[in-house]
Amino acid sequence: MAIPQRTIALGTLGFGTIVDERTSFEILDHFVESGGTVLDTANNYAFWLDGATGDESEEVIGRWLASRGARDRVVISTKVGARPTVPGTGLETAEGLSDKAVRTALEGSLRRLGTDRVEVYWTHIEDRSVPLAETVDTLADLVAAGKAGEVGASNHAVWRVERARALAGDRARYTHMQYRYSYLQPRFDIPLPSSAHVHVTGELLDYVSSEGDIRLWVYSPILSGGYTREDVEIPAAYDHPGTPRRLAALGAVAEELGVTKNQVALSWLLDHDPQIVPLVGVSRIAQLDEALGALAVTLSAEQRRRLDEAAL
Repeated sequence: MAIPQRTIALGTLGFGTIVDERTSFEILDHFVESGGTVLDTANNYAFWLDGATGDESEEVIGRWLASRGARDRVVISTKVGARPTVPGTGLETAEGLSDKAVRTALEGSLRRLGTDRVEVYWTHIEDRSVPLAETVDTLADLVAAGKAGEVGASNHAVWRVERARALAGDRARYTHMQYRYSYLQPRFDIPLPSSAHVHVTGELLDYVSSEGDIRLWVYSPILSGGYTREDVEIPAAYDHPGTPRRLAALGAVAEELGVTKNQVALSWLLDHDPQIVPLVGVSRIAQLDEALGALAVTLSAEQRRRLDEAAL
């Protein structure tokens, strides 16, 4: 199944941990019934929570796929590289991207998901201890074997992606990139909320646009509810003079269109050049409906201009 041209992907990081299995199933059911097709997970979600191992999200999706017979109705995207090898530790013991680690991790993901292939297989974080050619060759082998449809790089330096694509030659190469991005833009002298997050830059957008065969996916597109919820604080990395102007423009356009600020922020991403796939994580059906509602929001050229120029 191909990834639709204009789509919102369902992020499943919290399934089986923050979001219980029954609710996860309800969300997945509603997502597919509403026309959604793209599910994004990883082999380490959400290991950092008390009592979690990192198996949870993939296992919940696997059980849902089996119970609904839904494998051919969805695109599955999962990741390798950031799962700790020692229980109770963090990324300092991450599995990495060696040939053995990548192959072993994919077998584990396929087992948990109850499938024989994934549509997109991502290297979750960089591993500079392993020759890049080794990782590139392994990923190409997995695509050739039919275990992965395409491959992507998440949170990698742009130059590393370019080098990897060159090393791949005529074999399968990175055609997807995944980073943090939203309407608000951060300052770069203050860390992002997670040390593993890498933000979209102008250079990255230029690279994706110039290459023509790369699909850009973005996480945290609505800042975990920061645009609309009074109980969610916008991270300190966005504390600069441009933010109030952008928030004012976002609010004005939302009021004009009769939609939420979240929907305007998502619409701004959906109508982006280069084309973007926003990843939205939800814990309630109402949140999912709000996010999917952004697909029906159309920004006028004048509204888009105002949003783009708000922080200039």
